[in-house]
Amino acid sequence: MAILNIPKENIVINDLDQVTSFLKERGIDFSIWEANKPLTDKDTQEDILSAYEHELTPFMKEKGFKTADVISVNPKTENIEAIREKFLKEHTHSEDEVRFFVDGEGLFWFHVKGEVFSLLCKKGDFLSVPAGYTHWFDLAPAYTVKAIRIFTSMEGWVANYTNSGIDEKYNK
Repeated sequence: MAILNIPKENIVINDLDQVTSFLKERGIDFSIWEANKPLTDKDTQEDILSAYEHELTPFMKEKGFKTADVISVNPKTENIEAIREKFLKEHTHSEDEVRFFVDGEGLFWFHVKGEVFSLLCKKGDFLSVPAGYTHWFDLAPAYTVKAIRIFTSMEGWVANYTNSGIDEKYNK
């Protein structure tokens, strides 16, 4: 279950309804998804997508998404620090950034209308960040993330970096 942090106000929220409400007020979709069958570390991308098809298919049809894949990184992933650095700078996307955490965890930071907050996403957390929202993502400290990514464009993840420097105030 996700944990919301608003550092400027020294507030931490881990109640599902409060987290969902806070994000919804800011236009960010958040919910919990469950697999329709047990999964293991040995499951393939196809196995994982199949286990969440009952959630994926309706969402993709309703929102016009075209493709989904599974990203999986861990501390042994080659060039893990370079991968982390790519996500650590504040950026936007021309399409919604949609992630579902199959396993592991990751920290999304948001800079929305002058407000900075983070959401620690964990197994079962579904998140849809609207196109144009400034945000960044940190793999640390666990460096273990397995997530379904959903795209409208076949090009996949394309970042438009803001170079604002605000991320540097919060990254560890």
